[in-house]
Amino acid sequence: MAELLIVGAGSRGTAYASYALQHPDRAQVVGIAEPRAPWRDPLARAHGLTPDQVAADWRALADRPRFADAAVIATQDTLHAEPAIAFARQGYHLLLEKPMAPNPDDCRRIVDEAVRAGILFAVCHVLRYTDYTRTLRNLVTDGLIGDVVNIQSLEPVGYWHQAHSFVRGNWRREDESSPMLLAKCCHDLDWIRFVMGTECTSVQSFGSLFHFRPEHKPAGATPRCLDCPHDPRCPYSARKIYLDRVANGQTGWPVDVLTPNPTVDTVTKALRTGPYGRCVYDCDNDVVDHQVVNLQFAAGQTASLTMTAFNQAAHRQTRVFGTHGELVGNGSTIQHFDFLSDSWTPHETQAPDASILGGHGGGDYGLMHAFIHAVNHDDPSTILSGPRETLESHIITFAAEQSRLQQRVVHMHDMLPATS
Repeated sequence: MAELLIVGAGSRGTAYASYALQHPDRAQVVGIAEPRAPWRDPLARAHGLTPDQVAADWRALADRPRFADAAVIATQDTLHAEPAIAFARQGYHLLLEKPMAPNPDDCRRIVDEAVRAGILFAVCHVLRYTDYTRTLRNLVTDGLIGDVVNIQSLEPVGYWHQAHSFVRGNWRREDESSPMLLAKCCHDLDWIRFVMGTECTSVQSFGSLFHFRPEHKPAGATPRCLDCPHDPRCPYSARKIYLDRVANGQTGWPVDVLTPNPTVDTVTKALRTGPYGRCVYDCDNDVVDHQVVNLQFAAGQTASLTMTAFNQAAHRQTRVFGTHGELVGNGSTIQHFDFLSDSWTPHETQAPDASILGGHGGGDYGLMHAFIHAVNHDDPSTILSGPRETLESHIITFAAEQSRLQQRVVHMHDMLPATS
């Protein structure tokens, strides 16, 4: 049975820890580190931990002799490198939330330490672990559409998700977390690289913070939604996004980010005093709200990613164009068009369950299942997102952001020498 430390008891850490509750014969949580008591203490109770197994600071666990098999690092983006390196040096296997770190140097440091320690290392690129991805990639590698020429991918972030996470929330500022592309779409660039199956050579990107800016604030709007005369007509209203959900009995994510015990009263208090009640045009956000990335691959193939806030939050949408056919996918169903027969064939994929680990199209569960199997059986083959391939896809993301800022094409050979 894999014994786990959970470092960071927010939404992601709690979700990964829940695997041990679903499968107590495969995994057990034996330690938790989280500075916020309202999130730390309920998780500790759920897993039956004693006070000596729980700490406010992860260093208190890292300073002890190794007492678990693996550590799940689910802290904020800027706080990944130090605990990941510390636990790797002690011989803990690592499951590290994406992105690995908000800069290339820390990403390389983490990978170098993990490889040097000889541990099992997985990054939470959960899109690799869905049945949808498995099915689509098998269709590609089996040659169903011939040689892949181009991939188009859309990340429909969703208007309210952008407002929640990237305008009001923890990922709103690059200096406090990471660029939008890294925080949200290193998933997607990693997925494109995974499906394409060959190295990326050049990257180009454009994007900006287009809408969520002070100059778009309506005349007479107040700093907080609950007091604002425009609230009934604003799609980004905090009342609409949070209080309406609670009124309809929805108390999970994103509402539980505001308070660990969501009720109308506790959420109302959070909206009056905390960051999630602010007007979206009166925040200190600076990450982009739309971005496009173009990729060139080794044999001349191309791909493009569009990330935009201005849509209904939905599954990623994909088109894969080959020399003998094309695949059109929406995260659950894949349609295959064959050039020879001029016909469409559907390929259904297994739907995720409704549990907390059903997120990301079932990728959350798939990731945990693969990682726990790897730890229990010392079998790295089930880890699809190991150190070197994850570092490459992170470097692609950094190259795209460099391209956006410098308005130029970035060649990967200028980015990759230091990774060897």
